[in-house]
Amino acid sequence: MGRMKSERSERSEGMNQVEDMRKGQQTEQMQQRSQRTEQTKGSQQMQHSQSWQNPENSQNPQHLHQVGQLWAKQHVQKTGQLQAVLDEKPLSLIVSLPGNDLALARAAWEEGADALKVHFNVGHRASGNHFGPLDEYTEVFRAIRSEFAGPFGVVPSGSIEGTRREDVERLADLGFDFYSIYAHHLPSFMLQDLGLESTFAINDEYDMSLVASAAHFGFTALEASIIPGKEYGTPLSFEDVLRYRQLVLQAGVPVMVPSQRKLVPEDVPVLHHSGIKAIMLGAMVTGKTEDELRRAVSSFRNAIDRLTGRDGS
Repeated sequence: MGRMKSERSERSEGMNQVEDMRKGQQTEQMQQRSQRTEQTKGSQQMQHSQSWQNPENSQNPQHLHQVGQLWAKQHVQKTGQLQAVLDEKPLSLIVSLPGNDLALARAAWEEGADALKVHFNVGHRASGNHFGPLDEYTEVFRAIRSEFAGPFGVVPSGSIEGTRREDVERLADLGFDFYSIYAHHLPSFMLQDLGLESTFAINDEYDMSLVASAAHFGFTALEASIIPGKEYGTPLSFEDVLRYRQLVLQAGVPVMVPSQRKLVPEDVPVLHHSGIKAIMLGAMVTGKTEDELRRAVSSFRNAIDRLTGRDGS
């Protein structure tokens, strides 16, 4: 009886130590997030000033006026969270949640996700979910942000007609760091500085050579959603890897690969070798339940850590 009590006590102490460590890591991440926001303020102001002095544009007063108008309404500073993670880590792990749910979000970050992505106003093919308007999720989004200190992104629409300026302008105040949207769903107003890092996706019908222009518009990353819908859930092929490599060479911004294929941890080394900067796990790999998601995220976290080192170096 005494031995059983001792074992239970040891297990309890171990769980408390893990929880204390997790809380400490979250606090440190929150502090780093605040510091990055402050650091980004100055760098963004300098970059915007320098963009007006680009030799390519310096002889065109009309262009200078247009650029000035484009950035004239800066009022919310980007945090630089996503850019920092992509810069600092050889390979990042992003989880696109199959549902807007705090328990799923907790499961993802507790198992090692570097960044999270949620959705609203969009139908999601891989999960079979339809996400309603922003107002349905503001409380859960705030709850996730209050506990998760890493990069937090959102898909704001599944069509260009459904992308509402009034929604997008609320996102930074809700704690989002970046948006993610297909290029053909992205209206021109989202090219302005709305306090969010910007990422865009392309599908299998895009001319891949077009991505070379993305850096000119200040995008943080490209999501390579290039697998045809009818092939979702099939294994990764070398042809896919070649296409990802082509995008890495052409894009001029970091490339993120979503799990449209049925990715497995054994795919991690070749994806890393292709030069991509992030694997984005979605419902095709994570499933829809908390237990399924935990197993998937943990297995990919372990695969990345074995490859790059647990500290990401």
